[in-house]
Amino acid sequence: MTPEDLLCEYEQRTNTHQFREVEPLLADDAIYWFSEGSYQGKDEIKQAFEKTWDFIQNERYAIENVQWLAKDETVAVCIYQFRWQGMVEGRLKQGGGRGTSVFQKFSGDWKVTHEHLSSLPH
Repeated sequence: MTPEDLLCEYEQRTNTHQFREVEPLLADDAIYWFSEGSYQGKDEIKQAFEKTWDFIQNERYAIENVQWLAKDETVAVCIYQFRWQGMVEGRLKQGGGRGTSVFQKFSGDWKVTHEHLSSLPH
């Protein structure tokens, strides 16, 4: 699997709304920075994901306009735009923003070690 493959797989698994699908793609000590807080480790990240999935019902998450800033045999970094759409309190809502992801290779497998998402004003 390449970093590009991992990013695609990550997007697809995020849209299952099942953290058990996303979790194998994350480094044990991954750090996530979202607009509403920072999360370290799979347990904290799981709570953040599940809170979002509870708030945005039937969310569809998309990553686009990916630019790879650095890539070698063990580390890769990309920036991108993200979009989401789903039901919030019974009404269709959508939004988006910018993201940065850092991937590292551990024992031959690429994992997400950092994600930073920031929302853009509506």
